[in-house]
Order: sequence, then C-alpha cells, then structure tokens
Amino acid sequence: MAISLCISRFTLLIPIYLLSYLPAFISAVNITHLLSPYPDLSDFSDLLSTTNVADDLSHRTSITLLAVPNSFLRSSNLIRRSSSSSSSSTNVADVFRYHVLLQYITVHDLRRYPPSGKLITTLFQTTGRAADTFGSVNVTHNPDTDTTTIRSLSADSQTPNNNNATVISLVVTLPYNVSIFTVNSLILPYGFDLMAAESRPPLGLNITKALIDGHNFNVVASILSASGVVQEFESEAGGAGITLFVPTDDAFADLPATANFQSLPADKKADVLRFHVLHSYYPLGSLESIVNPVQPTLATEDKGAGSFTLNISRVNGSVAISTGIVEASVTQTVSDQNPIAIFGISKVLLPKEIFGKKETVVDAPAAAGAQSPVMSPPPLNSPPGFYGQSWPPGLREEVHSTAGVGIVNLGLLLCTGLLYVLI
Repeated sequence: MAISLCISRFTLLIPIYLLSYLPAFISAVNITHLLSPYPDLSDFSDLLSTTNVADDLSHRTSITLLAVPNSFLRSSNLIRRSSSSSSSSTNVADVFRYHVLLQYITVHDLRRYPPSGKLITTLFQTTGRAADTFGSVNVTHNPDTDTTTIRSLSADSQTPNNNNATVISLVVTLPYNVSIFTVNSLILPYGFDLMAAESRPPLGLNITKALIDGHNFNVVASILSASGVVQEFESEAGGAGITLFVPTDDAFADLPATANFQSLPADKKADVLRFHVLHSYYPLGSLESIVNPVQPTLATEDKGAGSFTLNISRVNGSVAISTGIVEASVTQTVSDQNPIAIFGISKVLLPKEIFGKKETVVDAPAAAGAQSPVMSPPPLNSPPGFYGQSWPPGLREEVHSTAGVGIVNLGLLLCTGLLYVLI
C-alpha cells in the first residue's frame, strides 16, 4: 500500500509539472500561422515574413497587429515603390514594425479610448531609428460613429497628422497575448523616407565598456569578451533591441561549488550567457509591467521554444527573475540607451537545462495565458460583405489554431491523467 501511495503521489506531480510549462509553449507566437486562414491578408503575411518582422514577433507577447487587407495594400504607393532596387529593405520592414503595437488591446479597450486619443508604442520605436516618440501611434475612438482611428504623429507638438487608418474589424485574438485587427490603410511614421539609402545608425553603445564603467561588472565583462558573444548581442540589438541581465562581481563569487561555470565547454558557456538576454528592448518601467512573466531568451532561439526561459515578476517593489533553480533580483540600471537596456542582477542565472531540473524556488504565478483563438464580436465598421468568400466556411463562428488546439488537447490529456491518478 505504501509503495502504491508513493507512485500515485509521484504521478500526480507529472501533470502539475507540465502545466507549469504551458506559458512557455504559449509565449512562442507564429504570427504568419495565425494569419494563414485569411486569404485577404496573404500579402501582408508574406511581407511580414520577407522583412523578418515575423521573426521579431515570435519572441514577443502582449502585442496588437494592425493588418492591411490585400485590396488596400496593393493600392499603396509604398508597396509599389518598395519593389524598386533602390528601396531600403530596412525602411520597408520598419513600416510593418509600425503596425505592431506593444500591448494587448481588445475591442472593449478601443471603445474606451477618448476622442483625443491615447499614445501607444510600436515595435518601430524599439529599433532606435524613430526620432523622439515618433515610433508611437495615437489611437482615437469616436463614440458617435463607433469609429476607431490609428494616426501617426506629426513634428509639431507631437500631435496626430493626416496619415491615418481606420480599424475595420477584429480578426483573431489569443487572450492577453495577441490581437489582430484589420485596418484600411498602411500607416507611415512621420518623416519616413522609403527611398532612403540602406543604413543603420551606430548603436552608440559598447556593451563591454558600459560594464567596465559600471565598476562592479568586471567578471562578466571579461567573460563576454572572451566568449565572443558580445558581438552577437550587439548585432541582435539592431532589430527589436535587447535587454541584458548582468550579474555583479559578488554574484560570481557567491556561485556554489556545484555550479562551476568556468569549467563548462565553450558552447554551454555561450548558452548560459545567451540565457541572460531577452530579444526585446525593455526599459525598467516596461520590465516591471510585463504581462506574461515567462520570457524567451536568446538561448531559447537556439534550443527551441519552451526551453531556457526566464520567469520575470515584480516582488516587493523590485523586478525578480527566476530560472527555476535560482531567483535573482534587479539591483541597478547599468545602461539604458534604446535599443539596449542593461540591468545589474544579484545572482548568476543558472538554466535548469544545464545545471539541473530540481527546483529550489517557487515560480511566480503566471499571468492568464493564451487560449484558443476566438472570433470577435460584430466587427467595427466592417462594410457589408467586405470579406465575402475570402473567409473560410465557419471562421466567423470559430478560428482554429494549431497552438490553441494543441493547448486544449494537452489540457484534456493532463486532466485525464489526473482523474486516472485520483481514481
């Protein structure tokens, strides 16, 4: 009887352990897969892929995408000019980054925005190529006509200008993670020049020098230089930016004897260093308000979705970072120059994939995760018959997503196993 009881308790831990990783499965978003059921958005989806913006989005949570249907996109002068050899691929990509709002927005949220509007940051702002706050859009709602308008900002007092688009309809939503709306026009950032020569402004930040100047990060500065990954980090910053967590010298001195970092082979050592980097620029305020606490790292990109993730939460007024076996806290801001944010942390982040899977800390409670995609309520200002036959049969009742279906199936499997154990 005692043996049977021990086995049952161990078995009971299996579904609980797997459930703890559901947010990690959810955090990897395949935006082109979400768009694939909609032929009217095929051109927009293709351009997200060819400009590599879709790759930027796969590492993010809590976003809203403003997708432009084919009929509007094909009539755009910008798209016609972008096919010329003199056009800048970076500039074209930045137009599509400008259609990614860095927060999850619902239909209810849109209808609550005042006629004067609300400024919302876009993915373009994180590249460092947007002057001032011109990487933001102004979202307004007219309650009389129930119309929501997205406007770029002008140079005078950063007020909205005439470059705008109207929201047509909500296409699909993964609650708390991703919303996709259609709009009736491309939106261009203020002063945008598609035909400008291809150029990226220098980052203006030498990561190693910034760490040495911080006076308490000599060990990590030396390790980064010796490993060669610091160049990789700086190149990654040219896209959506990066957030780097750097342990203090004391943190390395306090490493337990069982976690001999220096004895690791070079590839494992590089994985640990990549584990300290988020593939997005998060200033401290954004870090403190992350909606989905489970965040992929640069190591996640090499090793696969769900692995090498960090659990980020706010505890007692500071930012806490858990790896599953180590819990650290942000102690200071070393440097914050868009698109690179560097924060000092109290401990070396040890991934359980390398240093063991036995958890010694309690994970922070996960925010409500993504669910199966659901269709919107009656669309906002959608012309009768706008989508016509381009919507596959039944999609107005239910939208199927591999991610959503997989999560449901996994949930059913775990529940079945749990019931079996209890019986």
